[in-house]
Amino acid sequence: MTMSTPDLTTIVRERYGEAAKQAASGLKGCGCGTGSSGGTDPITSNLYSGAESSAVPSLAMAASLGCGNPTALAELRAGEIVLDLGSGGGIDVLLSAKRVGPTGKAYGLDMTDEMLAIARQNQVSAGVENVEFLKGQIESIPLPDASVDVIISNCVINLSGDKRRVLAEAFRVLKPGGRFAVSDVLTRGDIPAAVRESMALWTGCVAGALDQAVFLEMLRDAGFTNGGIEPTREYTGSEAAQILEDVGLAGTVNVADVEGRVFSGFVRAQKPPVA
Repeated sequence: MTMSTPDLTTIVRERYGEAAKQAASGLKGCGCGTGSSGGTDPITSNLYSGAESSAVPSLAMAASLGCGNPTALAELRAGEIVLDLGSGGGIDVLLSAKRVGPTGKAYGLDMTDEMLAIARQNQVSAGVENVEFLKGQIESIPLPDASVDVIISNCVINLSGDKRRVLAEAFRVLKPGGRFAVSDVLTRGDIPAAVRESMALWTGCVAGALDQAVFLEMLRDAGFTNGGIEPTREYTGSEAAQILEDVGLAGTVNVADVEGRVFSGFVRAQKPPVA
C-alpha cells in the first residue's frame, strides 16, 4: 500500500466506528471479513463457546469482530495484568478479566470512540470492576514500560500501517518474561498485488496481513524469543472466490493464487526474562 499511515488509520477508524454503530442498533457489525460473507466468514465466525458467549453481554458478542479467541489460548493466570490491543466492544477484555480474577486486571486499548463507548457499556452491564478501557493507538500504547504480563489481540495488528512499531511497543510494555499471545490473519506464499492494494481487503483484515515468516522475523527484531504460529482456520477455494467477488476482484485475480494462502492463526512469543 502506498497510502500513508495516518490516512489508513482514519479509514480503519471510520470502518470500525460504523461497525460499532451497527452493533449498537442490534445488527452484527462487519469488521474482518468482507461484503456479503462478512457475517458468516469462515475464519471469523463461531469463535466463542456457549459458556463464553453467555458470560458477556449480548452487545459484546454483536461487536465482536475478531478472527480467533486469544483468551482461550493465552493460558491466563489469576493475578496477571492483561492488555488487549484493539479491544473493540470489549469481549476479550471481559473474558480476560474473569480469567485473571479480582487480583488481576485487564486493559483494553482502542482508538475508536464508538467502540470504546460500547466496551464501557458492556463493562457496566457485566458488572466487572477489574477492567480499564484506554483510548489510543496500538503504535503508541499509553502504559508504562514493563507494566503488563500478557498482551492479547484479536485480528487487529494486520490493520496497522506500522507493524514494527506495534511490536516494539508491545515489547516495551511487557514485563520481563511476559507473553505475547495474539490471534491474527496471516498469509503464506505470494499474494497477488491486486489483493494487497484493495482497501476493502485491508479493512477486511486480508490485504494488510503479514506473511507468517515475516511476522516471526519482526518479532525477533523487536526482541521477542520463542516465537511460533499455530494456524487455526484458512480460506478454501470457494471461500477465497467469495471474498474476491465481494470486493470486485472476481475475474481479475485467480482463485488459485489466494486459496490456502490466507489463514487465521495464533501467534505466540515471549519477552526474555531478566537473566
